[in-house]
This record gives sequence, C-alpha cells and structure tokens, in this order.
Amino acid sequence: MDHSLTIVFFGNSAAVQFQHDNFLLGEIQPNIENVAISRTVLLQIKKSGYRVSVINLIGLHETALDLDALTDKLVNENDIIAFIFVVRLGQLTDADKMGIEWLQSVFGDRVLQFVMILFTYESQEESDSIIDDLKKNSALERLIEKCGGRYHTCSKSMSNQSEMTDLVNRIEHLFTDNKQQCYNSEMYNTALRQREDVQNRTFKSDQPTIIGKTMDCTLMTETWQTHRRNLEKCSFDGSRLDHNRNGRRKEVEHLFHRLHLDNIHPSKLRAADVLQLTTHSLQSHESCADENLIQTFLQKILMMNYRARYIKTIHAQHDRHQRNNDFLEYESDGDIFQDASSIPEEAKRRDAIHPMDVQMAVFHCADSFLKQLMVTKLSQCQYALPLLVPDPFTQEIEFPLWTFRQINKSWKMKEPNNEIISIIQPVWKAETPMVFFFRFGSVSSSKSQLMNNLINDKHNTFFHRHCPGSSKTRLLVDGVVEIAWYCPSRKDRDKFTQCIAFCNLHGDAENSAKQLQILTEMASVNVVVLPQLDQNDKNAKKIQNLYKGRKPLICLLTEDESIVTEIRKGKYKIGLKERNQSDVSEELEQVINGCLLFSSPESTSVFSLEDVSKHTGIRVDEKHDHDCRRGKESAQKIMSLAKDKDLTEIKESFLPCQGKLWHQWCEKNKELHRSQGNETDMEKQKQNMKKIREEQHVLDIGDFMKLFITEMDSQSPNEKIFFLKWLAILLDEYTSADLSTTNEHAELERISRKLQAATFGLEHILREIGQIYESCKSVNKNKEGLPCNFSSLPSLAAEMMISGFPLELMDGDAAHVPVVWVTAVLHELIKKLGDKRVFVLSVLGIQSSGKSTMLNAMFGLQFAVSAGRCTRGAFMQLVRVSEEMKIKEQLKFDFILVVDTEGLRALELSGRLTRHQDNEMATFVVGLGNLTLINILGESPSELQEILQIVVQAFMRMKKVRLNPSCMFVHQNVSEVTAGEKNMEGRRRLQETLDEMTKLAAKDEVFDAECFNDIITFDVRKDVKYFAQLWEGSPPMAPPNPSYCENIQELKTTFFSHASNSDGLELTHLKGRINDLWEALLNERFVFSFRNSLEIATYRKLETEYSKWSWSLRRTMLDIENKLYISIENERIHEVSESDLQEKLGVKSEEVEESMSEFFEKDKDKGILIQWKASFCIKISGLQENIVRETTRKLNEILQQRDMKKRIDAQKTRYENTLLEKSKELAVKLKDKANDEAILKKEFDSFWKECVNKITAETPPIKNIDVLNDMKQLLCHYESVSLNDLKKSKDIFSLPRYSDYVQIKKPKGISEHAKNAFRSAKQTFSYIEAETQIKALVNDIAQHADKTIMSYNIAKMGYNKTYIQELADYIKDRVVNYEQGLRNYVFKKQFYMDLVISICKRENKVITDQHRRFREANDPVFYFEQKSEEYYSIFQKYCQGATSAAIFGEIICQKLKEPIQKSVYKDTARDMTNEIQINCESLNGNRSKLEKHILKRLAEQEEFEKYITYFNYPRDHLKSFVRDEVSQFITDKFEVSVRPKMKENIELLQQKIMEAAQRATTLVNTTSGDVQKWLDNFTLQLSDVLIFSVKDLSGVSHEGVDDFNLLEDVISKLLGLVSSEIQHKFSTETFPVNLEEKDRPDEILIDHLCQCCWVQCPFCAATCTNTVENHTGDHSVPFHRVDGLTGSCYDETECLSADFCTTLVRTSQMFYTGQWFLCRKYRNAGNVYAEWNITPDFSELPYWKWFVYRFQEDLEKHFEKKFHMWDEISYEWSQYSKEQAIESLDEYI
Repeated sequence: MDHSLTIVFFGNSAAVQFQHDNFLLGEIQPNIENVAISRTVLLQIKKSGYRVSVINLIGLHETALDLDALTDKLVNENDIIAFIFVVRLGQLTDADKMGIEWLQSVFGDRVLQFVMILFTYESQEESDSIIDDLKKNSALERLIEKCGGRYHTCSKSMSNQSEMTDLVNRIEHLFTDNKQQCYNSEMYNTALRQREDVQNRTFKSDQPTIIGKTMDCTLMTETWQTHRRNLEKCSFDGSRLDHNRNGRRKEVEHLFHRLHLDNIHPSKLRAADVLQLTTHSLQSHESCADENLIQTFLQKILMMNYRARYIKTIHAQHDRHQRNNDFLEYESDGDIFQDASSIPEEAKRRDAIHPMDVQMAVFHCADSFLKQLMVTKLSQCQYALPLLVPDPFTQEIEFPLWTFRQINKSWKMKEPNNEIISIIQPVWKAETPMVFFFRFGSVSSSKSQLMNNLINDKHNTFFHRHCPGSSKTRLLVDGVVEIAWYCPSRKDRDKFTQCIAFCNLHGDAENSAKQLQILTEMASVNVVVLPQLDQNDKNAKKIQNLYKGRKPLICLLTEDESIVTEIRKGKYKIGLKERNQSDVSEELEQVINGCLLFSSPESTSVFSLEDVSKHTGIRVDEKHDHDCRRGKESAQKIMSLAKDKDLTEIKESFLPCQGKLWHQWCEKNKELHRSQGNETDMEKQKQNMKKIREEQHVLDIGDFMKLFITEMDSQSPNEKIFFLKWLAILLDEYTSADLSTTNEHAELERISRKLQAATFGLEHILREIGQIYESCKSVNKNKEGLPCNFSSLPSLAAEMMISGFPLELMDGDAAHVPVVWVTAVLHELIKKLGDKRVFVLSVLGIQSSGKSTMLNAMFGLQFAVSAGRCTRGAFMQLVRVSEEMKIKEQLKFDFILVVDTEGLRALELSGRLTRHQDNEMATFVVGLGNLTLINILGESPSELQEILQIVVQAFMRMKKVRLNPSCMFVHQNVSEVTAGEKNMEGRRRLQETLDEMTKLAAKDEVFDAECFNDIITFDVRKDVKYFAQLWEGSPPMAPPNPSYCENIQELKTTFFSHASNSDGLELTHLKGRINDLWEALLNERFVFSFRNSLEIATYRKLETEYSKWSWSLRRTMLDIENKLYISIENERIHEVSESDLQEKLGVKSEEVEESMSEFFEKDKDKGILIQWKASFCIKISGLQENIVRETTRKLNEILQQRDMKKRIDAQKTRYENTLLEKSKELAVKLKDKANDEAILKKEFDSFWKECVNKITAETPPIKNIDVLNDMKQLLCHYESVSLNDLKKSKDIFSLPRYSDYVQIKKPKGISEHAKNAFRSAKQTFSYIEAETQIKALVNDIAQHADKTIMSYNIAKMGYNKTYIQELADYIKDRVVNYEQGLRNYVFKKQFYMDLVISICKRENKVITDQHRRFREANDPVFYFEQKSEEYYSIFQKYCQGATSAAIFGEIICQKLKEPIQKSVYKDTARDMTNEIQINCESLNGNRSKLEKHILKRLAEQEEFEKYITYFNYPRDHLKSFVRDEVSQFITDKFEVSVRPKMKENIELLQQKIMEAAQRATTLVNTTSGDVQKWLDNFTLQLSDVLIFSVKDLSGVSHEGVDDFNLLEDVISKLLGLVSSEIQHKFSTETFPVNLEEKDRPDEILIDHLCQCCWVQCPFCAATCTNTVENHTGDHSVPFHRVDGLTGSCYDETECLSADFCTTLVRTSQMFYTGQWFLCRKYRNAGNVYAEWNITPDFSELPYWKWFVYRFQEDLEKHFEKKFHMWDEISYEWSQYSKEQAIESLDEYI
C-alpha cells in the first residue's frame, strides 16, 4: 500500500483521560493545529504485516471550527481502516448521537462500515453494565445497530494493555471483514459530490429554510452561544452554503446578540432564576432597551399582562425623536427627493425587534420548566401557543407537548336533553375539531387578523402584521404553528357552539412542508389563504390534493372580490379584496360551522394534542428529554396502582395516616390543651394520644407511598421536579375524570363529603409523609415497610420547597398545624440553605376572593386556582430575592415566604368550621406574617364588617404579645378604579369601619384601644389598594385586564417599601414562631398562653451582652481598685471619692456605651431589642454607680483600717529593725568564725530564740477564737435561751419545711365554713406561699451575713465578739419586720434561735480562717518563725564582711519578696478571672445558660442532697458550682495558661523593679545623692506597682552604702532568685491559699454572677433566670419544675403534687394565701404571684420527670409524703434516661 494504515479516533472528549500512560492517545489533547499541520503518531503496532498509526480527532467535531480542510488532508494522506467513536459508558448524550451523524454528513454513508464504538468507563463495575444499558436505552441500541453491532469497552485512561490488545484484535477483524479495504479519498470525493448536489437542491430558492436531514442540536447545548457553535460543527462547509442561508443565520445571531442571549450564564434560562425577585421586577416598564426586552417580557407575562407583546424599545423611540428634531432645523433650499434618497441604509434597517421574536427567543432559550410556565401564562393571557416550532439554526421541528400539560380550558355545552353543562378539561386531553389556517406565497391580507376576528375580535389572540411593534424583520416566527381554542359560553354572542382548536402556520406554507403535512392531515377544516386560484402556481398541486380530499377546504383569495361560494360540497372560496372584514368574518364563521356540522364522519377529524406526537419527522420534547421521560414513567407507575379504584376510597386506601386516626389525634390534642385537669389527668390524655400514634404507626404504608418515597429518594433534582409535576398532572386528570361523573342532583351533604374524599393532590401525599414522620417520631422507630429512615423524610419536603413547591402549613381538613413535621422540614431547610432570613407575607380573605390569583400574578407562583378547587388550610412557598436586589434595595432578607390561606367563611366548611376557626386561622397567619394582605372582594359593607372584625381581633392579639406585623388591604373587582373621589370615600369608610371593629374587639380582648392605629401602624392612603376586575370582558375567552396587572405592580412596589424596613425572620426563629403561635392558639387563651420564643431568645442574647458589659466595667474597676489599694497601703493617698473613681472609669464607660449603642442599632433583631434599650441603659448606668459606690466604700474602709493598723505595723517594723541591728552586732563578734557554718548557725539560733522570746514577752499573744461558744453565751445571756434548748436546735438550712416554726393566727368571729377553710389552710400552709417566702427570708439573711463578715476584714483587723452580737441583732430585726407584714402567721421563738445558731455555724469557718490569717501575719511567734531563714542569710553576709551595699540590697530583696508574691498572685488571679469569664463554657453566658450547666452537673453527680441544697438555697449552690468550675478550669489550664500568665506577670514586675533601681542609681550618680535619696526615688517609682514604701525600711541601717552600681547589681541578682523561688512554689495548691478571699477568681466571679434576680416561683420555687438584678417586667424561667419538689400537696391531701406550674395554671385547682384563688387566675393573688409570668402550656422539661422518677423514694422520705397517683404517671416518666434528661436541657434551654 502507498500509505500507512490509519485508525481515526473521534467522539466525546469527556470520555477520555489524556495522560502519559494512555497507550493510544498520550497526554496531549488535540486542537486544530496539532492535528492538521502534522500527524502525530502516538502508538505504532504491527498487525497482519501492516504498520498502523493513530490519529486523534477527539472533541474537535464539537467545536465551531471549519474542519473541511483537515478532513481533505486526512483522507488524501491516509488509508483509514477504522473510525473509533469514543463514548462515555452510561452517559450517552444528544451530542454523542450527533457525532455519528456528523461523520455521515462529512464522509458519506459508506463510512459506517468502518465505524466501531468504544465505550469507556471509570470503574470496573460500570463496564459490567453495558448489557443492561443496551436493554434500557433504545437510542443506544439503534446507535450500535447503525455501526453494525460493533463495540468494545475499555477504561477511560486507556492504560490497560490487555484491553488495548483486545481492541486492536477487534480492529483487525473489522479490517478483515471489510476484505482489507480502507476508507479512501475516492469514497470521500463521492460523498462530497453527493453533499453538494443536496445543497444545490435544498437552497435553490431564496428562502433560507433548510429542508432535509438535520441533526438534533437543541439538547446538546444550554446557551445560545454554544448552540451556534454546535450548528457550525454539524453543518456543511460554510463556504459552500448558499449566501442567503448564511445571511439569515447572521441575522438570527445578531438578534440573539441584541437580546443579550448569547452571553447567558452557562445553563439555559431557568425558571428558578426568572422567578427570583429583581430590582427590574419592581417597576412597570412600557419601554426598555434591547438588552432588557427579555426580562421585561417575562416580568409582564408572569403577571398575566397581555401587553407583554407590546413593549417598545427605547432606542427606536430615540431615533424617531432625533429625526423629528432634525426636521425642525429649517433649511429653505432643501430638496425632498434628494434628502429622502440620501438616508443611510443602516438607518433604514434599524427596526425594533419584532415582539414575536422576543417571545420565541425566550422559548428557545428556556429550560423545560420555564417553557411550561411561559406557555401557561400565555394561555391565561388568551394568546395562541406554540404548537410546532422549527429550530432557528437546524430547522428541526419540535412539538412542545410538555408545555401544554398545566393548561385547562373551560366551556359550556348543551346536552341532547337541552341541559347546559360546564366542562373543565386539560387541553392536552381535549378532543375537539381543529381548523387549520395557512397561506401560500405573499398575500395582502393578514391571515392571523382574520383568525382573531373569528375567535375574539377584541383581542389579538394571534399576533399579526397590524399589531403594535410588528415589522417585516421577524426572524423566528416563520414556520411556527400556533394553536388557540375557542371556548363557547352558551350565550347568544357565541360564534361557535362547540370548543374548536384553531391552528395557524406562520409564513409561507411552501417552506414548511412538514408542518403543512401534519396539520392538514389532522384538521377538521383546512383554510388556505392565497392570492388567487392559479393552476400555474407552484403550489397548485398541493391545493389540488387538498381539494380532492374528503376534508372541507376553504380558500381565502386576497385578489378576489367575490362573496362566499361553495365550489363543491365542502369546498369553498371567499374573496377578500376590498371587502369589509366583518362580512368576511361572518361568512367564514358560517362556513366553518356548516363544515363542522354537516361533514361526514369519514372526513371529520377529532384533534387531540397527544396525537400530534404520533407523527414522524418531528421532535417531541417529552420523548427527547430524559429527565422528563423518566419523571413521567415514574408517575405513571405510581398512578397504575390507582387503576380501577373508586376515587372516594382511594385516599383512605393510599393515605391512611391522614385519615380518622390523625383527625382523632388532633381532637385529642385540642382537648388536652384546653383541659383543666391536673397532671394525672393530662398523663391519661397523653397516653390515649400516644396509643393513637402507635395505631397510626402500625398502619400499612402501602405500595403507593412506598413507590413515591423510593422515587423521590433515587432521582436527580431535575428528575424529581419532572416527577412531581407529572404526578400532579396525572392526579389532576384522575380526580377530574372521576368527579365529572358526580350526580349534580344528589344530596348536597353527600356531594360535599365525596368531594372532600376525592380531592387528591401532591399536598395530600406530602401530608401523608408528614404523618408517617410524626408517628415514627412519636414512637421513635421506623415504620415497617418504609423504604428509608423516617428521619430523612423532612429532607424530601425541604428539597421540594427549594424547588418551588408549596408546603402545607396547616392541614385544612383537620384544621391543625402538624408542628413536629413543619419544624422538622424547616430544620432541614436550614441545613440545606443556611439560617437564611425570610420576610413572611400572609394573605387573608374570604373564599374565592382571588387571593391565590393575586399571589400568582405578584410572584409568578402557581398556587392552585383552577377547577374550582380553593385553597384548604394554609400553604407556604419560598420566593428567592436576588443578590442584586438585596444590595440595590438594601433588603435584609434572602427569601419571601408567601403564606396562602383557606378563605374565611368558606361555604363548604359550614358546620365544620365556625367563627372560632376563622379567628384561629387569622390569628395564626397574622402572627406569622411580617406583613398581612387582607383581600376583599368588592366593597360590600356586610362582608367587610365580618372579615374586618376577625382581622382586627387578630392584630389586637399581636399587639398584646408584642408582635408588630404590618398590613395592607386590597379591594378586588372594584369598578371605576380611576375615580379618585370614590377611592378617597372608600378609604374613609374603611378607616371608620376599622375603628369601629377595634372598639368591639377591645371589649372581647379586654384591651384599651379606640382606633385601629392604636394597635398597628397603618396609613389608609398608602396601605389600601383598589383592584380592577380580573378579566377584560366575559370569560371564558376574556384576557386578563391590563389594569389589574398594573394594580398588581403597584401593590408589589408598596409591598417592597414595607419589606425594605423589615429585617424579616431567620428560619430558626420562624420555626419557633410557628410553634409558639400554634401552642397559644391550642390553649384558647391566646394572649395568656403565647410564648414568644424569638423575643425570649433575643432577650437571652441581650442578657449575655449585658453580662459582658457589666464584667467589662467590673474588671476595669478591679484594676483601678488594686492600684488605689497599693497607693493606700503605701500611704500615698488619704482619701477616695466617688467622683475620682467615676473619672477613672470614664474611658471604659464610654467604650461600653458605644458597644451598647452598636448592639442595639446593628443587631439583626434590633426591632425587638429596642423595647429594652432604655431600661438596659439605665441598668448599666445604675450598675456603674453601684460599682463606684461599693469600691469607694471598700477603699475608705481600707483607709480607716490602715490607720488602725499603723500601731501594729510600726511595732512589727521596730522589732524587725532591732533584730537586724542585734544580728549585725553578733556578726561582728563572730567575724573570725565566718567560715564555720555550724558555729554560726548555733549562735544565730540561740540569739534568735532569745530575741523572739523577749518580743513575745513584751507583746500580748493573739488568742484562738471560738465563734460558736461566743454565740451560745450571747443567746444565754441576752435572749434567755437555756442550754437544753441550744442542744435541741436544728440546722435551719437542711430542713425540708418550716411549718414547725410558725403559728397560724386564729381569726375571730368566723363562720363554720370559714373555720373549715382555716383548718384546710393550716394543713396546707407550708406548701404554698409562706414556705417560699420564709425560705427567701432565710436565704436573704444568710447572704447579708456573708457580706457583713467579709466587710469586717478579719484577716487584716482581727476578730471581735461584737461581730456576733451585730449579726444576732440584724437577724432579730429582720424576723420582727417580717412578722409585721400582712401575714396570717407568726414565728415561734425557736425559729429565731435556730436561725442565729445556723447562721453562726455557717459563718464559723470563714471567721476562723480569716482569724488564722490575721494571727499568722501579726502574732510575733508565727511571724518571726517564718522570717528566721531570711535573717540568717543577712547575718551570714555580716559575718563574711560583705559591704553595706550588698547587705542593704539583700534586705531590700527580702522586703520585696512578700509584696512581689502578693502582686503577682493577685494579677494572675485577675487575668485568670477574665479568661474564665470568656472561655469557661458554663460561666460565660447569661443566667439561663449557667442554670443549664448547674442542672447538667447535678444530673452527672446524681446526689440527692446536692439537689436539695440547690432547691432550698440556690445562691449557695451557685457559689459552690462556680468554685468547682473555677477550680477545675485552673487545674485543667494550669500548665497551658495559669503558669505562663504568672511567669509573664512576675517577669514584668521584675523588669519594673529593675528599671526603678536603674533610674534611682542614675539619679543619685548624676546629682551626688545619698542612699536615702536613692531609696526615696526607688520606692516612689514602685508605689503604684507594689505595697512597698520607705517606711518598710525605716530603722534599717544603711550606713556606708555608697556604691549604688553594686547595690543595683545585688538587687538584680537576688531579685532573680526571689522570682525563681516564687515561681517554684507556685502550684494549684498554693495559688488560692496565698490569695486574699476577695481576690480569688471564684469569689470575683461569684460577686459578678450573683448580681442577678433571685426571686423564686411561688409554686415550684424555680429561681427567675433573669441576668439583671431588679429587672423590669415579670419574673420567668425557661421551664418550671414539678411543684411537689417544694413539698407542695394537692388540696386537702397529704400527697405531693406531680403538676408542673405550666400545667397547674391551666387548671381550676385552688391555692390559699389568706384567701382561695384559682390557679388559672394566679395573678389575682397579688404580691409575688402578680410578678410572675407562667405560660399555661405543656413546656414540661423531661429533665424534671427523670429526676422525680429517679429520686422518688428520696423525695417521699425527705418530705414524709407520697406522690399523688404515682402509678398513673410513673410509666411515662420512667421512659426518660439520664442521658435524655441531660440532652433535653440543650434542646429546650
């Protein structure tokens, strides 16, 4: 052979991995240069004696490159034995299918005998699926069949040698089968000639339409830019194409460029993108620039504004205006003929874009869902719809059947018995006659206009040449077939008596042969428009064939003036020339009616859309879209289960969980929430509800739901949407078909029940999934047969919401909100989207007032509005806000959540729903919405009054619970909306009615309001909109009223002006709001029951910030206090004033104010926070004053104590100095024995002992103390208490109750009934109010005692017996004052005695410890024993003859040692306190968080006694908890944080000391100063850093100290040793011990954290968790406890209560506080009861149920009582484990 044999690889570039170990293709991907210029042989093998090389063309045919030159060269230089078509296994794309067609078009049909398909895979498992793929994919089978059944598989990397060998073997077999023949240049040239012949035949006419074999380019691309490239890839060589065709293509390209469709994002125009809200959509645009035409068209069409086709372009207007301006320039010598001929060609051709080109461009670019949405909206606008659409590039004809699937048409027909019936039918299912209009050649009359006159002469159903904006430059319309339906209303004006489809072929039918063939075959009547009947006409043969056919034919002749003439039966001609259009229309109407009425059955065709898809040569979108096809198959599979089943029973069969059991559960739930029984009764009801859930759980899930969930779980996102839409379509078809058989004369009640049972849609399937989830969640296990874990079900619903499907918020049949399900879906939504912010728009109105229609028009939604199926319940749907809109409009939310509701006063709900349910619905959606649209149909005063009373009451409830939604009113269907005076009068009447309704509602709600503006911000001028009638004319043929669309646009603009002022709600908060609203509504007493979780969470956040602000001030004041304390001790200041401290705190105070201001102004919840801003500013200001006042008091006390201590300190200093001098004298005597350590030590010890003894003899010793003995003496001497009584005393802090200490005052002159009440009160006394009050008194006295003892500063000043006397006097005063209050009891004497003894025992350890420290610091024996080592060191220096400077330096360092240690420990303690406050999880938040951690720790420890301490003495327990937490934190962080901080502090202090020494040395050296000057300067510099002054060295001899450099060196050396010693001794043990009590981190934090509310619930004694002491507003806790934990009993029993407070205040039980009160009206009891907010709900923390069950016996033993009906409640309470109890804290608090 002349040439080497060649293998050519082509195909999908994604199917190959180019890398160095790719045997065949290597690592370089081909491009036009490296293939065309030089052939690269990547692999050469010898087979059958031939040398074979490889050429790589993979991916090149997918580009827009001209490959003709390349293919010419390829064929002329090579003999090709095989073309290997590379395809990715399992991913056959339309582009792949086109690859073979490209090969055929370029190389001719003979090339197929040389083709083999090579499937590549990534994993071995994929390679095994080829057979399955072939069975499933018919397109794949056809492709392989086309290539002679030849295929092979290999890895994508082509690196497996075995596979490559097999491939070569197969190629050899192919070569052999072809008898060693190659594809050569001769074959190629033959193919080239055939291709040119086809082109010449195809393009001989001037029309650019391509007829012949084309390829499917549409699905290969997702943008028009790549669409064009695909065309060029699969088209013939451009240089050989007809000039007209090229010109036409360029015009189309230019059109798409003008519309900015060539630069669309990588995917097609998606419905999801179009539906998101943009700035553009806020304004009405009657004209716009070219680039905005698409956006404007879509905006209008989605609002059902038929003026979408009449948008003017700005530049066209500008050009005309410019020309008009030019004409104004007067030139007397102008020449019209010359000027007219000199207009540039460009100006002549610069036309506006044809409106239909805009529509069709959108159609071509849209994804399937946008196409469907657009066509549905076009139908609502009563426009004709695209039926057959040629691709503008490939001319392949598409039948978009999918786009018709959501369109319904309604009409009226007369039955043979003369009864008029209404028909509502999907158009894809309708079987009607069809009249087909088309034209041949150019005609003078408009065919489309003729058709409009037939269908609706007031509306341009078909766009025609005389419509605004029409021009000759249309590019995308010719060849398009549009369809419209005429729907009769059975009125006299009807033109036709039956529903008729009208089809219109645009352009010359000669150029649209396929469309002409399909439509003429399917038509009932064919109508052709042509100039005249001429047998010489090129279309004469086609007309003749139609004439000979059986079908009626009407010829409309534009050059004929004759009236209608019947040429033969069923064949007519009508002249159009110079004839009145009305006459022509009337004749045409009569002829068409006659044709349809009298045609024979053989000649009459029934047209159905689905029949169009049976024709060959067209592309049916549903068949070619894999996802659509897959979705349809899945939906059909599910619907096959419903075959032959009765519709009224199908819901019960397929959806059992939402039937009777669900409705029973809802009823039980409402009963439970409205019950007034106690906890035991509630438990019984809960058990019944649980049984219902268990019954629900065991129901068979059924094949229907199994299949639905399986399909949803297994499909791609796109497939899911198709599947859901298909299922909705098929369900609608199924239910509509069945309901149409309903007998209209049956009993109304039975029909109503049947309708309810037969209503079956996607919402019911989702509702079933919700009930499956709730039942599984209730029993906490999966349902048998469920194809997935129940926990994944909410994710499916969340995905549907994201995809644009509504979610049922309230079940309209059960009138119940499935809170568990809805909140779970929202939780999943947060996981998928993040915690986005939403603006909630709610809509209220009566039934059928157009709420859903209005929302659909506003946001392009598709809430159900057809088939008479009104919204039931409430649905919510997400509308995305574009990023551009958020920035430009400064919106603070990401989505609008639209809530569409069931109509108020729904007629079919009479007897089921009452006014009460209407109130529920209104309250729910008003509470949920940031803005509520109240929709009113017309202006009927009675209707207005009824709905407004409901709405006003709902808004009033929101005002009472501090929710502040806004509202707008929409009056629909108002005539003469332009009459301004009428509108003003209507607004005035509305305002009056609202004010009147407000007064009425105020009486019901017990609220002070005189007008509507008292309860909501409302501007009657801006917030009331009047809407025109929806239809422009009479349905069913009337289009929507453009004025209505303008009203929608105006409403939308006003809506966004409201929305822009709102922050919206985070999804997390929305979840809580739904739960709060529904819980409150269930409880009937909405305002009393509403628990605003968002407000609570926001307040908790504010508390956390308050804690930070207050700590910041405290921390700063601690630093100020420490510095001043040092100055006081160093005697540098002698007075401290509040103004001084206020000034020093000023900078930090300003920082806190700025931080507060920023928080209140910038936090996302600033709208809620604003209500507390003033009070918290006052609180911070008050806190600052308290800190300053308290610090001033402490520092002035220290000043006083300093003066009192002077004598002690002076004496101590004198002793120290005496010892130094005497040791110096002894050293002089022993100077010669300086080297004998033993003698020196012995002599010093003897000397030291003698001196200490002498000092001790001169100083009275500090004795040990006995606080308890002092207390006994006090009581015996002053209170006449016997020793026997003292022995009988009880620890008041460990008693479970105080009833033994009180005596009830006996009332005088009471009735027998009152006596019985008194006895009952006496029995139950200690378990209600007094018990809590006495406990609070004891706690308060104990806390005051703590503070008093600390204020005595015993560690510094020593102990005095008078302290006990002062305590006892204080206790007595408090007890007497308490008894003098309005109480029905007094204390026995034993109470005072036991209280004093218990307080003294409690304080004993603190007093004793502090006295011990005082003794150690001031008792000579203790003090000098500690100092002996230091003095011995100095003594040695004296003996060794050290210089005076060296000895003085050592004395200074010894004196500095204690101050350094104190300072370092204190600084480290403050640093650690700050770190703990920031980083310790349990201590760094608000009070609720601290409480949660306390409860966790108690559960972990599981010690009953600790719980009792926590109940009775919460403050003490908190202190203990803080101490433990701090200790643990310091232990855990000691090496990583505490020690490094200490080291840092000591090094910093060492540096400051040495700097002071250096400066002092420099000073005396430069000024010739002496040692005293050095010392004065040195101590002065340290006076703000250390408690160290000149007085500490007074009496110390410093004679001979003149070498200050040496002194500095000695200090430097010894200071390092001192620092090392302090660091060495620093440990977790010594750290707290060496700190004063007030400086310990735990005590500082206790002081900080205890500055909160300590008021206890009068029922369960739970402590208010407000972080702010003396806070405004009610006391509250996140969750109350079981009342029995305080020892409370049920009325007239000795049984411990098992009620939670939240349950108790729902009931009619009574409690006694001197008189009886109902628990449900507990606030009426006044005092502390009136100050508590206890929400009557079921917020029962599982933690306390676990605790009571776990410690039941301990509690009963402690209180010596049994729990009430324990057996009834114990089973449910036993279900909680300790782990679940602890988890519940995280979940609920």
